Amino acid sequence: MNERVVEILMFIMSQLRGGKKDFDNLDLLSQDLLNRGYSQNEISSAFSWLFDRVDREVEEILRDGESDISQSFRVLHELEEMIISSEAFGYLLQIKQLEILSDFDVELAIEKAMMLGVSQVQIEDMKSIVAAILTTKSSQFQGNFPFDGEMDALIH
Repeated sequence: MNERVVEILMFIMSQLRGGKKDFDNLDLLSQDLLNRGYSQNEISSAFSWLFDRVDREVEEILRDGESDISQSFRVLHELEEMIISSEAFGYLLQIKQLEILSDFDVELAIEKAMMLGVSQVQIEDMKSIVAAILTTKSSQFQGNFPFDGEMDALIH
């Protein structure tokens, strides 16, 4: 999953959560995204990921009676604050609030950011990390063995 697909997911979730759009108007939402310059393939990938996520959430709620999405708030440790820019952390929190990432995914993103070996992790770095995490999660849910090559490329 690339960063543009994550941008689409953020847009879709913000539209749905803000009550501006609903699942009955997916054609309008798709057209809006096309008008914003996204390709049909990118839009389809985002919707596919979203519908897979909804299916998993419904199955989990039916099985366990609750979802794994919590409303906890992660605060950075002093060292993490020095390395991860406020914009990058804000992006991560926004993705979490839109329920695109779980608490575990946020921790994983922070861990990967700390291992990048750069003096400061910028928002573009965090976008790449999030895209790699979502790609790995998608391949796991599809029954494939995840290839962590994107994450390895970020770390090394």
